[in-house]
Amino acid sequence: MLVLSRQRDESIIIGDDIEITVVDIRGEKVRLGINAPPHVPVHRKEVYDAMVREKQAAGATGVSAKVESLANKNKPTPQGPPTTPPPPAGQ
Repeated sequence: MLVLSRQRDESIIIGDDIEITVVDIRGEKVRLGINAPPHVPVHRKEVYDAMVREKQAAGATGVSAKVESLANKNKPTPQGPPTTPPPPAGQ
């Protein structure tokens, strides 16, 4: 495990496209801001663990739609590439 010290408004970078910034520190609580691409899921550990448990239970009961809805609940909707208008007729 890599352990880093950061102060308020300082960041770390993971890979080329994930940035984690210390937003605030109050007592023993640290608030983090996370910038990640939409295709990278970001969850609190306890939420992720609950999703894994529900997915395992869904495998036994066949109720996987509920797990998918939990995983996609706060996921932004992807936007496709910008469309280019067709060229004017006759060109």
